[in-house]
Amino acid sequence: MKIAILSRNKKLYSTRRLVEACKLRGHEVRVIDTLRCYMNITSEQPELHYRGETLQDYDAVIPRIGASITFYGTAVVRQFEMMGVFPVNESVAISRARDKLRSLQLLSRDGVGMPKTGYAHSPDDVQDLIQMVGGAPLVIKLLEGTQGIGVVLAETRKAAESVIEAFMGLNANILVQEFIKEAGGADIRCFVVGGRVVAAMMRQAPEGEFRSNLHRGGTATLVKLTPKERATAVKAARVMGLNVAGVDILRSERGPLVMEVNSSPGLEGIEMATGKDVAGMIIEFIEKNARPHRTKTRGKG
Repeated sequence: MKIAILSRNKKLYSTRRLVEACKLRGHEVRVIDTLRCYMNITSEQPELHYRGETLQDYDAVIPRIGASITFYGTAVVRQFEMMGVFPVNESVAISRARDKLRSLQLLSRDGVGMPKTGYAHSPDDVQDLIQMVGGAPLVIKLLEGTQGIGVVLAETRKAAESVIEAFMGLNANILVQEFIKEAGGADIRCFVVGGRVVAAMMRQAPEGEFRSNLHRGGTATLVKLTPKERATAVKAARVMGLNVAGVDILRSERGPLVMEVNSSPGLEGIEMATGKDVAGMIIEFIEKNARPHRTKTRGKG
């Protein structure tokens, strides 16, 4: 098979592992810088160009699109879809997952457990907003934040009011969520491929920190999932429409709660913690499912 990997940096661990896994299984693979792609949007014969050449005859594309280039990146994936190339994750699903508010509303609609979450525009409604999610302590998140950036723990009601009003004063879009104290600064990253959890790790925040992101000094260890946690992760990925997803779950007194669904989950932490060949599982999924024009949306919407 001929496989394209959309990535801005071929030296990144995740990109390198996917290239290795492709070659190991006898596939032709190429890393393509997403932002160097450009498109000929023509009826009946859509084209994708890259560094002066036409990209053609690809069987599958693996999008590794950073949050900062979501708009252009999903346009490139959509163009691949219109050309009949099988995407590991479809453009619509990536857009869904990247919009934190939209993704939480979709999860809520399908009955997926998640922390109580509030969203408001006017600073006049701050006190009721805080009350709505159960009061302080609570977590305030920038909608556009990634890797724990733009996430604040407000331990008192007064602190919560000050932080929310400050963000609103900057016209920033924020979510206000209940703080799950019993999680103890830990969350679980479930790696879903093709409708099943293939690997899972527990990420623990360092002393004095509540964010468990590995980029912020968190540590990762192997974890055994309960059947309910496994089912929750699979359902969350399905609601987003993602074939490959990183689903972040908190353990709470009322069961597993989904914090976020990531459409381009990193491979380094999960492979190191579990010792599993997750990259190989992604390529195996492509081998079983890649067919021309085999997308739910076919570039629509």
